[in-house]
Amino acid sequence: MKLSWLFLPCALAAFLSGQAIAHAESDIPVQQVDQELRTKLPKAILDSGHVVVVNTGSFPPYEIVSDNRELSGASADMGHALGQLLGIEFKHETVVGVSSVIIGLKSGRYHFGMGPVGDYPERQVSNDFVDYIREQVAFAVPHGNPNKIVDLASTCGFRIAVMAGGSAEKVAKQQVETCKKEGKPVLTVQSFGDQPTSLLAVRSRRSDAYFSSLAPLTYFVKQTNGALEIAGVNQYNGFAEIYQGAILPKGSPLAPILLEALQKLYANGTYELIMRKWGLESNMLKTPGINLAQEAK
Repeated sequence: MKLSWLFLPCALAAFLSGQAIAHAESDIPVQQVDQELRTKLPKAILDSGHVVVVNTGSFPPYEIVSDNRELSGASADMGHALGQLLGIEFKHETVVGVSSVIIGLKSGRYHFGMGPVGDYPERQVSNDFVDYIREQVAFAVPHGNPNKIVDLASTCGFRIAVMAGGSAEKVAKQQVETCKKEGKPVLTVQSFGDQPTSLLAVRSRRSDAYFSSLAPLTYFVKQTNGALEIAGVNQYNGFAEIYQGAILPKGSPLAPILLEALQKLYANGTYELIMRKWGLESNMLKTPGINLAQEAK
């Protein structure tokens, strides 16, 4: 899937080069255009025949940008199926970090991002989410977990890498204050622009752990040949129920259309096929929905 190229961090290219995971071939069925659903699209999109979809390019196995500027991953497959269903082209553009995604949506440069991006009530002030993923957060640590980081409470006194603008960054910064109030050693939060750079900081011992969503952590840690491992699984780690999905500007008319299109992919089995293809069975959400984080307050 070709994408309109904006930026790819060198760290991402270096980290992924020669490290691709072999996925079992999965036959994702071609979707027939749903004319009734297509007519619900805004006239400007129907006239142009496309939507501009933004991604960070460093959120495997959902979003992966290769050296030859091709986008792959579960979100790419999902977007391809949605585009077929709606009879329009998904033109992809890559930016650095979730904050750039949000800024681009606000400016009107992009129609939406497939993400998945974390859906939280505070983000719903400016954005709407069409959720199709359930997630948890954990830590990538050096082999043997020398600092015994087992949950968010055990991070005091250590250097924790996070992705700039992401929800884990906010939670980690809140934990800084908790450590101070409890008289514990200072927690240092180190923000990076992408996942690979964050993990490289842990491998080079510039950071003690990387705090992020479990699905991409698992993907990347498998690439390190045992140098890193996962810690803090099945803990809340400062979060309630975590929903993730496509992110749109607040009030976008595309939100209900994307939801209906996703519901069709659920009903015909395409959603499950895509998720299983990328080893994301544990992240499957039973039913997609809009702004589901409201229910987790």
